[in-house]
Amino acid sequence: MVRNVAGLLSELEEEDFYLLSGVEQGMRFSEWVQREKIPKFSRLTDEEVDYRLERCLKRGLIEKKTIQYEGYTLQFEGYDTLALRAFVERETISEFGSPLGVGKESDVYEVRSYKPFALKYHREGYTNFREVHKERDYTSDNDHVSWMYTARKAAEREYDVLETLYPDVAVPQPIDQNRHAIVMEKMNGVELSRTKLEDDQILGVLDLVLNEIARAHERGYVHADMSEYNVFVDEDGVTVFDWPQSVPTDHENADGFLHRDLENLLGYFRRKYPRAVPEDIETEEVVDSIATDSLEPIAKRQA
Repeated sequence: MVRNVAGLLSELEEEDFYLLSGVEQGMRFSEWVQREKIPKFSRLTDEEVDYRLERCLKRGLIEKKTIQYEGYTLQFEGYDTLALRAFVERETISEFGSPLGVGKESDVYEVRSYKPFALKYHREGYTNFREVHKERDYTSDNDHVSWMYTARKAAEREYDVLETLYPDVAVPQPIDQNRHAIVMEKMNGVELSRTKLEDDQILGVLDLVLNEIARAHERGYVHADMSEYNVFVDEDGVTVFDWPQSVPTDHENADGFLHRDLENLLGYFRRKYPRAVPEDIETEEVVDSIATDSLEPIAKRQA
């Protein structure tokens, strides 16, 4: 698990951030940045670079490796630190709180400004790329292979989708984005997977989620990763989150992703509440009704 770096901000000095930013800049061309190139990227002297490298290595923000040359690369903690500092400088965040959720592809923390928010660090690509030590340079033409690039693009994509959908679709309100991190509205309620619905609530909640899927489709997006783990339920309704894998409705596989989303959702309700969902509800029927903007509440069939 990548650790919380909020406490490091007060320990680090301005030149430490120059060093981290310099390594970040160098990683556009190579995963491992040659020591001799860091002064140019960081605008620090050789002596200052040595001192700052030692400080950042000690705090686990960068990693050193001697391959054909002495090279340095950012750890995710170093990337987290750069993003967090940007949010603090922009006054998006004033306080850092407890973890809200930790997973393979993201870590989420409670943060504060004028009200509570959620800070989501994207982790896509990190595990796979750290399993293999890259020992060759990558040019800027193929920097997409970097875990840093992968995570940043995932955050940018999710933030853009949230901006497009909010407030017409029940998604978290996007607040700010930097590098691989997003600040968004903190969601209320409980994850659908951990919610025990009463008999008279089941189809109502299912209809709410289907309605949000339909609204997102109307506004040009398919979630493409829908499950009971990506929906929050509270007394005011539902919130659908985790949109980095979403695709536009004109994507060649959009219909297939929509079908899979609905299959996952209906399958979950049928497994957990086997007698609640009408047997005559077919996934393909719901797909067609969403695609043609003619979705009817399932609860009506039971009325």
